[in-house]
Amino acid sequence: QVLLVESGGGLVQAGGSLRLACAASGRTFSSYTMGWFRQAPGKERELVVGINWSDGGTYYGDSVKGQFTISRDNAKNTVYLQMTGLKPEDTAVYYCAATRRLGRRNPSDYDYWGQGTQVTVSS
Repeated sequence: QVLLVESGGGLVQAGGSLRLACAASGRTFSSYTMGWFRQAPGKERELVVGINWSDGGTYYGDSVKGQFTISRDNAKNTVYLQMTGLKPEDTAVYYCAATRRLGRRNPSDYDYWGQGTQVTVSS
């Protein structure tokens, strides 16, 4: 069992930055691929970016390539999402998720989820 708790969301103006954090419970965090997803009202949940447990390799969803950066600190059981150049269309609930598998983009491939944190970007 892995418990995930996101933090760092909020209201920011367009062009601004935010850093989200996701703290995980358990002693096997380093064995999990971690993903950040987001879901806007009326839209499907989509991958923002993931980071593999095996080599730290990252993979992006189609909508945010180069705009956001994921990192992980296995000593702190935490994964981060640094968001820059935020746009109103980035407004969504952001979730972190964990899976044992590598390079997964489909939300159904993830086994554990946080409760989500709201990010709102004003124009």
